[in-house]
Amino acid sequence: MSSERPSAVWRLRARAAVTAAKLATTASRLSGRGAGGMIGGLIANAIDPGIMEYLGGDRPTMLVTGTNGKSTTTRMLAAAVRSKYRVATNEGGDNMDAGIISALMADREASHVVLEVDELHVPKVAERLQPQVLVLLNLTRDQLDRVGEINKIERALRDCVAANPDMLVVANCDDVLMTSVAFDAKKVLWVSAGAGWVGDSVTCPRTESHIVRDGDDWYALKKLRDGREFRRPTPTWAVTDEGLVSPTDRASLELKLPGRANRGNAAQAIAAAVEGFNIPFAAAVTAAEDVESVAGRYSTIHFEGRDVHLLLAKNPAGWQEALSMVDRSAEGLVIAVNGQVADGEDLSWLWDVKFEDFETLSVKAAGERGTDLAVRLTYASVDHDYHRDPVAAIRACPTGRVEVLANYTAFRDLKKALEKENAND
Repeated sequence: MSSERPSAVWRLRARAAVTAAKLATTASRLSGRGAGGMIGGLIANAIDPGIMEYLGGDRPTMLVTGTNGKSTTTRMLAAAVRSKYRVATNEGGDNMDAGIISALMADREASHVVLEVDELHVPKVAERLQPQVLVLLNLTRDQLDRVGEINKIERALRDCVAANPDMLVVANCDDVLMTSVAFDAKKVLWVSAGAGWVGDSVTCPRTESHIVRDGDDWYALKKLRDGREFRRPTPTWAVTDEGLVSPTDRASLELKLPGRANRGNAAQAIAAAVEGFNIPFAAAVTAAEDVESVAGRYSTIHFEGRDVHLLLAKNPAGWQEALSMVDRSAEGLVIAVNGQVADGEDLSWLWDVKFEDFETLSVKAAGERGTDLAVRLTYASVDHDYHRDPVAAIRACPTGRVEVLANYTAFRDLKKALEKENAND
């Protein structure tokens, strides 16, 4: 794809692509088959392979990527930028080419663009949209049957940074792999956003030597080929127990979303908004604090006398973080696991997640792969019942607060099922 921006005059093919995409999106929504976040982009791209670059135009663009936290960080970042500009963004979480094209089509009048992008798609999207800012969150093992080894992704992202020297990179210096991605960036902003899961960064991705950790600090035992030490950079922005610290400001960071990981997400979103698009610090903080849910995640649905609190997790790092958010005083906990393509069909990662601390909760295993989960819970000595249908599992819990932790398609399908059941009441 050429780096030249498309002409401001609509090309016939682009016009046909957008018209067809809008019709498909409308049909999808009216038929109840989906929100249309993918089908429109798929059709537009099939008709005009250059449509993404065309729709991007010269609009200032930020990309957000990482294994976990993309949707939350993007929502916070878009909210912050929206305090000053009109923003096009993929709020539904469709973060591959089709979803990105749909987001760009949905608001062509927006002056700025904020997008979450799947790690594998970042290089091509950056080539087409020429972003001003790239936010790097974290890299951990995720869906090995689709994504592959994380060191391969790290190298691809590193090449992307090298190919875009004018791009500001906002990187989490607590994550070894993302630090490697940004280590040679010409313009880099280091943020201490935390690293709750370190099981996938025990070796240096550049020298394969051991990573030594000493409190917040970390370093590789072997130096790089050019003699430099590969060590945790000194951050200029940091999230602490007290709040968020920037070079010039401080904030207590009173988020509506739970968990330490979301404080790190907020820190990077705010830093990117302030340093990348000159959003006032106070406005960016307020915008991040006002985010209550992300595509249904962290939301509570009232169902048959129960307050069902929904949490999403997709890989060992995400599951470990989500488990820490579970309210141990709840009346029940439903853990639902599917193994569809979108989830990753290899569920061996279940054995990397610590399930051993639910003695006080009534636990239900559910989902298409609920039996795999039940075996894992048995070995973790967690007393539980099995219900294949997550809705049945919720009904088996006492009335009151019920915590639900589910992977991608289990979460998606359960949310739809609960909304349908409520609509039928």
